[in-house]
Amino acid sequence: MREHVSAFEDTFGESAVPVRAFFSPGRVNLMGAHLDYNGGPVMPMAIDRGTFFAVRARSDRRVRFSSSLEPGELEFDLDRLPRERAGRWFDYPLGVLRILAAERRTACGFDLMFGGNLPVGAGLSSSASICVGTAFVLDTLWALELAPRQRVDAALRAEREFVGVHCGIMDPFAVGFARNGALLWLDCKDGSIEHLPLDHAAVGVAVADSGVRRELAQGAFNQRVAEAQEAFALLGPHAPGAQVLRDVPLEVLQRFEHRLPPVIARRARHVLEEVARTFIAREALLAGDSARFGAQMSAAHRSLRELYEVSVPELDCLVDAAVSAPGVLGARLTGAGFGGCVVILMQRAQSERAMARIADEFARQFGRIPSVRFFGGDSGPREIVLG
Repeated sequence: MREHVSAFEDTFGESAVPVRAFFSPGRVNLMGAHLDYNGGPVMPMAIDRGTFFAVRARSDRRVRFSSSLEPGELEFDLDRLPRERAGRWFDYPLGVLRILAAERRTACGFDLMFGGNLPVGAGLSSSASICVGTAFVLDTLWALELAPRQRVDAALRAEREFVGVHCGIMDPFAVGFARNGALLWLDCKDGSIEHLPLDHAAVGVAVADSGVRRELAQGAFNQRVAEAQEAFALLGPHAPGAQVLRDVPLEVLQRFEHRLPPVIARRARHVLEEVARTFIAREALLAGDSARFGAQMSAAHRSLRELYEVSVPELDCLVDAAVSAPGVLGARLTGAGFGGCVVILMQRAQSERAMARIADEFARQFGRIPSVRFFGGDSGPREIVLG
């Protein structure tokens, strides 16, 4: 964090006004793949990597953004906010600012630099980390006294309405309602949450980075959202009371599958079977059955590869290498797919051997060594006191 503050002062200069520091975690999702925008249950965990913010209040209404993620700065006045996105990382905090600055004529301007240690494009939700973190920063800087749900809602609206990603609610919820040492159980239909304990002494969560970045995957993700919507439009009328695709009984799909375009049928089958897998995983976690939980993770990856078609060879290699390694309980791609990372549940006692075997197999197939490391949990967005 000290390095980030130093970079801030190098960019914006020193001042008698103190620099304040903030952190917002990323997240890794263990179960509930592509269920959030289909109203299903998900089981993410905030991780101890994320976004750093350095911010300093100004006496005027000017705002200056800078980021370690890309060169250049963005400067504007709070009374004349940019109306169009620029296709840069600045769009994410700007989208949040546009929502929270509305009708707040007494808000002060500020200088803000954001960056951090979360791999961008790796499927660990760097965008939600930035958006929820920005909401927390502005809430604190302007003394807005927002509830956590209001910060999450601002982050979600920024991505959907300004950035243009048709994301579900999981990522900002996972960041905004994080609790260290627990998975978040989030029902994306009604927004209800529960914190479920994970035995970190016996099992650990590792993340293997394929090195395949997802910068060009936004269109493919939006396509999956549209395909799921089409599936519900075709199946919903046969499921009285269904409000989202998650509500459609699997028996309805089986009865009418032949009437659906093949690709739409595959998307629907993944969603409905993944809902069932996620409830099984919840039962296993509450019963302390880590092996059964891990088996649901691996089954989810097979479905993501074959039915939802969001995997790539590098992700498949990491998962196959993981599930064949000693002590690994389960593995699957995390995030939207199309690149990024694999999340692995493994017994801590055999973790070093397992991670070495995964890296060796990936290097044998692709000629480079992937990053494979344990991630700890995190307690959510917060201000960091600089000593």
